[in-house]
Amino acid sequence: MKLATLKDGSRDGQLVVVSRDLTLAHYATGIASRLQQVLDDWGFMSPQLQDLYDELNNGRARHAFPFDPAQCLAPLPRAYQWADGSAYLNHVELVRKARNAEVPESFYTDPLMYQGGSDDFIGPMDDVVVPSESMGIDFEAEIAVVTGDVRMGATPEQALDGIRLVMLVNDVSLRNLIPAELAKGFGFFQSKPATAFSPVAVTLDELGDAWRDGRVHLTLQSSWNGRKVGLCDAGDEMTFHFGQLVAHVAKTRNVRAGSLVGSGTVSNKGVEKNGRMEWPKGYSCIAEKRCIETIQDGQPSTEFMRYGDTIRIEMKGLDGRSLFGAIDQEIVAPGGRERAAAAAAESALKLQAAEAAQD
Repeated sequence: MKLATLKDGSRDGQLVVVSRDLTLAHYATGIASRLQQVLDDWGFMSPQLQDLYDELNNGRARHAFPFDPAQCLAPLPRAYQWADGSAYLNHVELVRKARNAEVPESFYTDPLMYQGGSDDFIGPMDDVVVPSESMGIDFEAEIAVVTGDVRMGATPEQALDGIRLVMLVNDVSLRNLIPAELAKGFGFFQSKPATAFSPVAVTLDELGDAWRDGRVHLTLQSSWNGRKVGLCDAGDEMTFHFGQLVAHVAKTRNVRAGSLVGSGTVSNKGVEKNGRMEWPKGYSCIAEKRCIETIQDGQPSTEFMRYGDTIRIEMKGLDGRSLFGAIDQEIVAPGGRERAAAAAAESALKLQAAEAAQD
């Protein structure tokens, strides 16, 4: 089934069931009003939501209405935990190679992971508000899972059983803040602003044969300012599968229902062509593109994002339909759209005054 959270003026929104083709929705209020409630009592509530989902898809839901992704919060607008990994080691290898550094052997056996802010996620079509363009604004196209309860010390196989839902992610990064933060030895903080998630979260059965070995074997598409820059395979080159990532979180503590665990930037290896490495599947973040340019040409040439830039992240199923809906966002300054609207209104008034003076 597919679940979303609509804006209703509150922090946590209103849970809805969304049709498979993403055209219709139905409030789940007779069952649960918030997604966290469902995750806390999955065994009891999810079968009821599945029945509603089946009715919606079969045209029997009496109070269905058109689904509008622009009205969505993140499926979980705030969560108990957001832990993001770096499961695609090719991304790490490129970053290290660009600065002539070796990848430690431990990186291939023990996942990299950081704990991000989970108190203020943003919706799939909400603006990405950044204080300054000079911070090095970057998108990161990823996949994330939502867990039920997973006990401390769970094996990767046991952790897989605890996965309830899958979503897409835009894990925004402020690249020019990262070096100073990492130099402190305590990891990311201000360099990781609010994270965005896809309009809907889907259960594993919605992925069909594409979900196997704890990975999503589909193409993750990234379009920057309307130009497709990434068509990355999310499956085969994922070094650590989601069961391993969740088990990593659970090594020394219980993981509670409503925890989010991310894959990190989806990344694919390059191929040699005429004696030169090429990356035909593109990239899922600008930092990786800059690393590729450094490897190829000795220095990066692609700039980070500017105010007014847009990013669209989407994944289509084997039938060609959008699975999660799209993350589709614009980069803006604090109060940016309001200031732009006020400036346009002021300009219109001045034009009207000038025209009146001429009359």
